Amino acid sequence: MDSRFAALVEHLAPKLDALLKMPPIRDGRLPRGMPMSGVYLFSDGEKHLYVGRSNYLKRRYGRHTLPSAQQHQAAFAFKWTRERTGHTEAAYAQEGGRKWLIAQPAFLEEFTAAKIRIRALDYRYVEETDQNRQALLEIYAAVVLNTPYNDFGTH
Repeated sequence: MDSRFAALVEHLAPKLDALLKMPPIRDGRLPRGMPMSGVYLFSDGEKHLYVGRSNYLKRRYGRHTLPSAQQHQAAFAFKWTRERTGHTEAAYAQEGGRKWLIAQPAFLEEFTAAKIRIRALDYRYVEETDQNRQALLEIYAAVVLNTPYNDFGTH
């Protein structure tokens, strides 16, 4: 293995361990001193649901949980809503696409409810400022924790 890549990978397990050991935050009670960037995790008790990364953790949390956040800013809520409403296949045509779905009153109502449910979930984060490590840690955590709402497929 290339030594540069090995240096990035050696930090993954300890960072994931730190993420899992963090006492969870709920209901938007974000501490003032939280780091600017890193990897975050939403869980429902012991069931880990979604891992993400951001250079602006506080702002990203709001985009996942605030009713005013748009569908393209709340990927986890959108995927959860697709599942709950039976619209599980991504569509790129007008009908069935993101804009079409969000214009449907029942979908929009469920999407808003999903963001409220996400706000009540356990939220943890770990600081990671290096962009390469951040990307690798997001994928590593999603694979190890088997988070059902992460999708690394290309479109």
